[in-house]
Amino acid sequence: MEIQQQAPDGLPYKLQETFTELQETTINYVIPAIFLAGLAFHGLVMVLSSYTWSIVTGLALILTGLVLLYFRDKSFVFSSLLIVLVSIGAVLSTIWFGHIPMAAFLFIIPVGLSTTLFGSVGGLIAAIVCSVLTYYSPAPQSSIGSFQIMTWIALWAVYGIVWLALRPLLIAVEGVWTLYEQSRSVLRQSQEYQIKLRETLDNLREANTQLTRLNQLTNGLRKIAEDERHAKEQFVANVSHELRTPLNMIIGFCEMILKAPQTYGRKIPANLLADLEVVLRNSQHLSSLIDDVLDLSQIEAGQMALSKEPSSIAEIIQAATIAVRPLYESKNLYLNVEVSPDLPEISCDRTRIREVLLNLLSNAGRFTETGGVTVRVFLEQNWIVTSVADTGKGISEENRLKLFRPFQQLDGSIRRKYGGTGLGLSISKNFVELHDGKMWVESVEGQGTTFSFRLPVEPIEMEDHKFTRWINPYTNYKEHERHHSLPQIKVRPRVVVVDPYPGLARIFERHMESSEVARVESLAQGYQEVEQSPASALVVNDLRFPNGMEALKTAGELPHNVPAIFCSIPVYPQESERLGVSGYLVKPILRENLLDAITRVEGPVKTLLIVDDEPDAQQLFRRMLTSTRRGYRVLRASNGVEGLEILRQQPVDLILLDLMMPEMDGYQFLIEKRGHPEWASIPVILISARDPKEQSSASAGLAVMKNGGLSIPQVIACIEALSAILSPLRQVVGSGSVADPPG
Repeated sequence: MEIQQQAPDGLPYKLQETFTELQETTINYVIPAIFLAGLAFHGLVMVLSSYTWSIVTGLALILTGLVLLYFRDKSFVFSSLLIVLVSIGAVLSTIWFGHIPMAAFLFIIPVGLSTTLFGSVGGLIAAIVCSVLTYYSPAPQSSIGSFQIMTWIALWAVYGIVWLALRPLLIAVEGVWTLYEQSRSVLRQSQEYQIKLRETLDNLREANTQLTRLNQLTNGLRKIAEDERHAKEQFVANVSHELRTPLNMIIGFCEMILKAPQTYGRKIPANLLADLEVVLRNSQHLSSLIDDVLDLSQIEAGQMALSKEPSSIAEIIQAATIAVRPLYESKNLYLNVEVSPDLPEISCDRTRIREVLLNLLSNAGRFTETGGVTVRVFLEQNWIVTSVADTGKGISEENRLKLFRPFQQLDGSIRRKYGGTGLGLSISKNFVELHDGKMWVESVEGQGTTFSFRLPVEPIEMEDHKFTRWINPYTNYKEHERHHSLPQIKVRPRVVVVDPYPGLARIFERHMESSEVARVESLAQGYQEVEQSPASALVVNDLRFPNGMEALKTAGELPHNVPAIFCSIPVYPQESERLGVSGYLVKPILRENLLDAITRVEGPVKTLLIVDDEPDAQQLFRRMLTSTRRGYRVLRASNGVEGLEILRQQPVDLILLDLMMPEMDGYQFLIEKRGHPEWASIPVILISARDPKEQSSASAGLAVMKNGGLSIPQVIACIEALSAILSPLRQVVGSGSVADPPG
């Protein structure tokens, strides 16, 4: 609660203001009493022998009442002080001039009024003054001392009673005021909380809308991913049948010819046998490549099955080294194997782990020119670690990032020298990870490379990686009883319109009730709007069609999976000043209307340019302008191109522009004019036979673009949809004039 300024009586400032208002209201009740007192003094004439003082006192009271009527709203202090003084004067007049000493008791009236009007301090001063006046006032002869004492007791008793009566009232009012201020503070806080709650609900509603759109987009992408996965699986099956079957024939017949040439009856030429060896070798290489691609596809599709069995890693390494030792011997490289004794058996697919070792040993042998390769196998906690270290040139840090990617090799020179497809390491790494293991590489340029992988001794329980680890099987299910507080939102498809003027967006909002329309003024803002919230389409309205499409082609920032629809709809904006338009006249145009529109143009107008494709209209406007004595100089152009050429040659103060013209219409002319700073300030008055705000606008064309291009099914679907909408034959069929052919 805010701290209030304290008034002299110890009350809060606002409460003191309220109390002052009550005191001012008291004056309104005192004024009638003063008039009545004045009339009462006039009435004493009938019972008093000496009544002059009574009339004078009564007139003084009545005049005081009139003065109070004037000053009661102007000065509270003056009015209150006047009331107290007049009441004291009336009592003194009664005592001294009326010779009624007993009237001293009436001093209780000014004391009570002072305490009421001025508070405890004012009442105290009035009580002291009246006590002094009582002391010096004449008293009844029979009881001089006792009368004064009784009067003083009455004065101070009235002062005390009024003060005691006002004090609890003020304390109660102060308490009520404090509660009022606290209530106001709580109310303000509740209002602030309501505002924050409303903002939070709006944010949640917007977030819910965005989340719904993202879910819709995710569902669409998931469907695409499922289709792609299905296509990949189908591709794997087709490759397995379509490629392996003819390769089996090629490899089988080549082996038959090379190993049993006598089967074919006559001696086969040596040159033919040498060529067949090349065919067999390349066919086997192609078969190996197909096997690698199929293995990789099955791994990515999650369909690679392992035949695990207890195996000795030492035996697997021995079989692999025997297979690659001829390669090392041909290059005079050593191949050392260091296997720790008493290694436990592991559960693995012997064939897959052997392929991993063959791949690592073959790569090490191919990329090592001097020295050799050392294979080490040792036990590290619950893992069996195998490393293949060579003495080759090493691999840079940049190239190490490419090693385990499919179809990635180090550089062009290495590829040309050593060959390979770049699938071996990727497949080997996947085989190791399928065994719950891990593969990594360590290398220093010039010092060699070490490939390592580890396999678990005991199979790893995958229970901790499943969602069931969060579920307690002994807990009873309890249905959620609390209802959602947020309202159900029906999310509409969202269309982002890129248009510097709001006309097209308003048309879309009026005719596309099932969609939400968001307008931005630039293409960059459109990209940003689509990134912030998913949209079903990005519509770009540009009157420079089709040249304006180049901005979309060269931008390179078109959001993925959001089609960009390009159109050219000339919608006249309500904010015509933004186009540099100062007026609009609809044909037929009267001379007075034309001159009035020119008069409203700011600045002097001496040279006018009429851009209209109708010669008769040019002649008519020229006669209207030259018939005045304003000294207009009139230039004429038949289309926008001629108008721009005139603007380049000489200055113009005002342009009268028709909208519908061949070669370059009025809209394109305005866009070109706006692009030249020296012409931007030239005012334009549009003249047309139809109001563009009311006419059915038409686009010069329609184009659709998409980041990454359109697929064949999408192109076909677009063609079918557009032909169903635009084809005259389909429109006639839809109207029932022509029957559809039987299906």
